[in-house]
Amino acid sequence: MNVENKWEIVDSHLHFWKLSRQDYGWLKPYLGVLYQDCLPNDWQKEKTPIEVNKVVVVQAAPTDAETDYLLSLTQQSDSLAGVVGWVDMLAPSAVACRRLQLLAANPAFKGIRPMLQDIENVEWILNPHFTPIFQFLVANNLSFDALVQSAHLEAILTIARRFPDLNIVINHGAKPNIHGNEFDSWAESISRFSDLTNVFVKVSGLSTEAGNKQQSAQHYRRYFEHIAAVFSVERMMWGSDWPVVNINNSYKGWFELCSELVGAWSPTDQGRFWSGTASEFYRLNEE
Repeated sequence: MNVENKWEIVDSHLHFWKLSRQDYGWLKPYLGVLYQDCLPNDWQKEKTPIEVNKVVVVQAAPTDAETDYLLSLTQQSDSLAGVVGWVDMLAPSAVACRRLQLLAANPAFKGIRPMLQDIENVEWILNPHFTPIFQFLVANNLSFDALVQSAHLEAILTIARRFPDLNIVINHGAKPNIHGNEFDSWAESISRFSDLTNVFVKVSGLSTEAGNKQQSAQHYRRYFEHIAAVFSVERMMWGSDWPVVNINNSYKGWFELCSELVGAWSPTDQGRFWSGTASEFYRLNEE
């Protein structure tokens, strides 16, 4: 497939990291292709010849220092349009929103992402002490990225109803186990968000949940179509999940695969999928 794109492209989900910073406790040599520096220049090389207009850089370490580092990277290029960072939600300064106030002063800061998939208690996020944090996000037009699996969706549903003005985006389609052919239970859980218009979804990270021999559009179509049926294109956004995508696929490969899946959509819907939803959700066109 020709990778030349007709649409403006916003990559709503990628990561940068530098091993010498030692932020990434999970990043070990056994992860192979991921165990190396993955920086803006590396991304520029890998995404070529796809013209990506803007990207949202998402945290990958539970440290304030990493969030500050990612924000500093946005000064290097206009295409690095936003950062979804991390805050220690249990810290007194977080509940008092002092750290968030500092971050919100930077227009590149777009929201937070706690690493919920790594927390054993799937109801952790329902802690009532987090209420001021969510209220701050709403008041300052900041978003909440939900890094979750199917087991966490009930809690995210509760948060979405508790804070109806909070913009939430489910990362990686809630990570269905495509390799293990998980579908029905995942589909039922995610269907419950159909009427919650403050909840969006990223079509990203799915290739990592599949096997290395499940890397053609046919392996993703029923997941993709179900997501579209639940959220509609108005609440779907594309993301590469680079460099994690390289475990089973590539930047170009995932772009081509998604291009095939949306190829029959109207031009308006394709434009929405590739850039419109993410631009609005993360306020990327604001000065």
